[in-house]
Amino acid sequence: MKLQGEHFTPREVIRLMVNLLFLNDRNILTQEGIVTTIYDPACGTGGMLSLAEEYIKELNQNSKPVVFGQEINPESYAICKSDMLIKGQNISNIKFGNTFTTDGLAHETFDYMLSNPPFGVEWKKVLTYVKNEYEKKGFDGRFGAGLPRISDGSFLFPQHMISKMKRDDGGSRIAIVFNGSPLFSGSAGSGESDIRKWIIENDMLEAITALPDQLFYNTGIYTYIWIVTNYKTPERKGKIQLINAIHYYKKMSRSLGNKRNEIGNGEDGKPNQIEEITRIYGEFQHNAKRKLEVDGKEQDVIVSKIFDNEDFGYWRITVERPLRLNFQVSEERIAKLETETAFVNLAESKKRGGVALREIEEGKELQESIKEALRTLGADCLYKNRDEFEKDLTDALKAADVKVSAPLKKAIMNALAERDETADICTDKDGNPEPDTDLRDYENVALKDDINEYMKREVLPHVPDAWVDESKTKIGYEIPFTQHFYEYVPPRPLEEIEQEIKDLEEEIQGMLEEALKL
Repeated sequence: MKLQGEHFTPREVIRLMVNLLFLNDRNILTQEGIVTTIYDPACGTGGMLSLAEEYIKELNQNSKPVVFGQEINPESYAICKSDMLIKGQNISNIKFGNTFTTDGLAHETFDYMLSNPPFGVEWKKVLTYVKNEYEKKGFDGRFGAGLPRISDGSFLFPQHMISKMKRDDGGSRIAIVFNGSPLFSGSAGSGESDIRKWIIENDMLEAITALPDQLFYNTGIYTYIWIVTNYKTPERKGKIQLINAIHYYKKMSRSLGNKRNEIGNGEDGKPNQIEEITRIYGEFQHNAKRKLEVDGKEQDVIVSKIFDNEDFGYWRITVERPLRLNFQVSEERIAKLETETAFVNLAESKKRGGVALREIEEGKELQESIKEALRTLGADCLYKNRDEFEKDLTDALKAADVKVSAPLKKAIMNALAERDETADICTDKDGNPEPDTDLRDYENVALKDDINEYMKREVLPHVPDAWVDESKTKIGYEIPFTQHFYEYVPPRPLEEIEQEIKDLEEEIQGMLEEALKL
């Protein structure tokens, strides 16, 4: 296993990662005297590097895998260097320090990279350094695609690793373990969504494999292996494969922390589940099915689906509806005016002494003058056109010789207004409808869909006066993995539930009778 702070990676997970990483390159790795470079930016004690080296040596004894890594934990770093020394590797290739602030292998590129970065760990300590690189270097640095939330820095790792891809000589391949968050966290325009967008639109995401839960020693959550590459095979170009491997596990005879399950490797005479998952990946079939045991019953389960890159993209559109207001100078609405900041500030002063008292008194007089001027418009008159009301308001203030500033006039209008679907639409100086921020809504429209057609089909039949503010439209990407592999579980028969309730009632009744006898 690999130690990474407090993060352990089971050996069978590493073996699966290595299988997926190297499967399509077996013909390359078996070439005589082939030299390959392997890198882990959070290498822990070197478990991933060791298994990757072993795999290549199994394929080709004459190959020369060269490993590189970096580790922040001093104990893990020391163990890793010792292990690499025993294996005959160049220990100067193993660097110590924080990968993001002190890249010990700057400007290096590698054939293969794999890692299991910490899940959900904040990166506040390296924020200044990473943000400076992002802002000053952009895509000339490592983090040009975007920055994730401070609470979870896992998405910094694939960007760092992609920056170390070879652009020539066949490119590079990456295998990285994530929890579910990088699949969908962050809406369009957020750092996470922009990172997904950059990876997918550059056709680097090859496959994602969902693993069973309770595989790891310190967490029971579902995890996912991402395969990222800049040289897809022809049939995979523009495509992403999702592999549903959550049922490929066997129960352990004894739990180790949160680890209660393991992926079978065939050593106990049972099916080799690692090889089966690898085979599913290699076959690259859409809607591929396997007969698997689910909740004690054998059934057909879809284990692989193939999607176009664009299937995971969407337009985030802002749907606006027009502002409609009525206006009335009732005592109830005048009372609302007394809560408006611009109106309240008339009777306040930042000065001291007599000057302050005089300003406060003058302000109170102006407040009363405004209210009296408003009352001349009549409490029974309900305006349904803002322009008409504003004209009459201006005339009433002028007749009362009351001068108000633009912010104060706006406060008066706000206090006397109420939303009214039957009122005229409020327009700006160019005659365009003004949006009602309270009615503003957002919709996600698939990239393969047409926004105008979507509006006609899904929105306008319900709200005919709605429109899209195109200036706010953004493109986002998310991968709703569980949605694509949703498995319907039918409810239990009603008779079975009723009988269970009756049995429980009888059991409770019996317990009560026993208690009364005591």
